[in-house]
Amino acid sequence: MAGHHALAAMAPHDCMIPAHCAAPGSEAGGAEAGGTDPMNSVLGKVRPILEAFTSDDAALSLAELVRRSGAAKATVHRLAQELVAWGLLEREGCDYRLGLRLFELGQRVHRQRILREAVQPYMEDLLLITRETIHFAIHDSLDVVYLDKIFPHRGLNAESRVAGRLPLYCTGTGKAILAYSPPSLFVDVVRGGLKPLTRHTVVSPGRLRAQLDRIREEGIALESEEVRLGYASLAVPVFAGGTTLVGALSITAPTYRMDATGHATALRTAALGIGRSLA
Repeated sequence: MAGHHALAAMAPHDCMIPAHCAAPGSEAGGAEAGGTDPMNSVLGKVRPILEAFTSDDAALSLAELVRRSGAAKATVHRLAQELVAWGLLEREGCDYRLGLRLFELGQRVHRQRILREAVQPYMEDLLLITRETIHFAIHDSLDVVYLDKIFPHRGLNAESRVAGRLPLYCTGTGKAILAYSPPSLFVDVVRGGLKPLTRHTVVSPGRLRAQLDRIREEGIALESEEVRLGYASLAVPVFAGGTTLVGALSITAPTYRMDATGHATALRTAALGIGRSLA
């Protein structure tokens, strides 16, 4: 906890910037010309700065943060220093990286923490049974967000990662969620565009609707090479108390190794167990 208190107590003057790293024509912590922005404007500019980082970025320069956020250089410079002071960003030379404080805050998200604690034992059982990659995903906007992922050494699906996103329409977990969601979500997904990730991605609204109808009939979704060539996913929806859709559980494996018939029972059993634990 010492690190936590140190971050909380850190003041802006503890994060002085070398002169050669400063934005030309600006001062750390200084106000922009025209006065202080309203709070909603400040928050609106902080978000794209934090979201400028992708899962592949270890650190970003000030110039790259400016380019990706679309905000003025002086604004990005000033807000970045405040984010450093709060521990939401950290300095790495003249570059910035996401701070440990963000990780700490993320672990406090109650719904996701409870879900992860509920699903992990069942995911571990599935891993032992199948020796394939196991995912649990939830729905956010038009995507699935992977809340947890475990895999054996022989299985590595690089397209997914914990806290990573993929489209609802082409992933096994996404199709399972979409099939049991209100029809308005399907409309929003189609309106957002069905873009191919591989040559096998279903981009026809009619074909996608037919897939969802079949998933509702069978209670299970099978996606083959729509996200990554050579891989398939088998997924089922997870309902808390048997009625409230909370996410989807999946097994991902190379297509030549995917045993949809053999794994379906174990997958359904795990989903029922998770649902009962959340009731």
